[in-house]
Amino acid sequence: MSASVIGLACTIALLYYGRMFLITLTTAVILAFILEPSVVLLMRFRVPRALASFVVCAMAICLLYLVGLAAYTQVALVVEDFPKYSQRIDQLAEQVVTRMERIERWVGEVIVPRRFRGQQVQAPAPEPPKPVAPAKRRRAAEPVLPPAPPPVAPGTVQEVRIRPSRSPLLDFVYDHAASVYKILLMASFVPFLVYFMLSWRDHIHHTFLLLFEDQGRIMAGKSLEGIASMVRAFVVGNSLLGLLLAAITTLVFWLFQLPYPFLLGPLSGILSLVPYIGLPLALVPALLGALIRYDTMPPYLIILSIVSLLHLIGTNLLYPKIVGPRVHLNPLVVTVALMFWSVLWGAAGLILAIPLTAGLKAVCDNVKPLEAYGRLLGD
Repeated sequence: MSASVIGLACTIALLYYGRMFLITLTTAVILAFILEPSVVLLMRFRVPRALASFVVCAMAICLLYLVGLAAYTQVALVVEDFPKYSQRIDQLAEQVVTRMERIERWVGEVIVPRRFRGQQVQAPAPEPPKPVAPAKRRRAAEPVLPPAPPPVAPGTVQEVRIRPSRSPLLDFVYDHAASVYKILLMASFVPFLVYFMLSWRDHIHHTFLLLFEDQGRIMAGKSLEGIASMVRAFVVGNSLLGLLLAAITTLVFWLFQLPYPFLLGPLSGILSLVPYIGLPLALVPALLGALIRYDTMPPYLIILSIVSLLHLIGTNLLYPKIVGPRVHLNPLVVTVALMFWSVLWGAAGLILAIPLTAGLKAVCDNVKPLEAYGRLLGD
C-alpha cells in the first residue's frame, strides 16, 4: 500500500514539474491521431507514407495560417475602434454614478426624519490665528537651499541616466519573458513531432507492441485502437458542434447588426464548449459587440438570452448525442478530472482533461486487471 502511495505521489510530481514537455507531447499525439486518417487516404493512391505525412502536415499548417490571418484582420479592426469602446464605457460609468447618487439621496430622504431635513448644522467658528514672533517669521521666510552637488573633476563629463518608463504590456513581457520563450520553443516542436509520428507510425506501432508478450500484446494493441478512436471521436465531435454553434451565433450577431460578427460570433460559439465556464465566456463577445451598438436594455437581454439558449442546447442536447457515446465518462469523473488537470497544467489541462481521462478509461477497459477502474470511470 505504501509503495502504491509513493508511486502515485511520484507520478503526480512528474506530471507537475514536467508539464511543459508533457503538454507538448500530448498535443502532438492528439494531432497525430486526428491526421492519421488523411494520411491513410493518400496512401490508398499509392503515395508514400513520408510524402503523405508531409502533405497533410503542410495543409494543416496552411489552414491554421489562414484562420489566424482572418482572425488577425478582425482583431486589427477591433483595435482601431478602441476609442469608441472607451467612450462608451465612460458614458456607462457616468450613468452608473448618477444612478448611485440618486439612490443615495433617496435613501437619505427615507432614513433622515423630515423635521431634521431643513436644519443646518452650524460649523464652529474658526479660531483666530495666533500671533507669530517677528524672529520666527524671518526664519520661516528664509529660503531653503538644496545641498550642493559634488564637485566634478576637470576633464570629465558627468553622466545623467534617465530610465525611460515602460508600458504595462512591456513590463508583463519582460517579467514573463522566460515562460513565453519556453511556450514558443515547445510550440515550435509540435509540427515536427506530428510529422515524425505520422511518417514513422508503422515502425513505432510495431516496436511498441514488441515490448509486450502474448496476451499483453493483444491488450496493448486494443488499448491503442481504443485511444485513437476515442480521441478522433472527441475532437471531431467537438469540432462539428463548435462549427455549428459558431455558424448560428455568427448569423444571430449579423442579424442584430453587431460589429465584427465574423470574429465575435465564432469566438462566442467556440467558447461555449469550454466545460462549466462556457456560458459566461460565450456571453463576453456578445456584450462587447452590443456595447457600441445599442443604448437600451431590451436588445442586450434578447442577445444574451439567445446565446444562453444556444449554449444550453449545445451542451445538454447535442453534446451527449455527438460526443457522449464515444467518451463514456460519468459527470462526477469529468468534474474531478477538470479540477485535477487544471491544477496540474493550468488552462492546457482544462482543455486536455477529458481526452486524457477518456484515454485512461480506454486503457482500463482493455486491460483485464484494470477493468474495475474502467467501470468506475464510465457512465
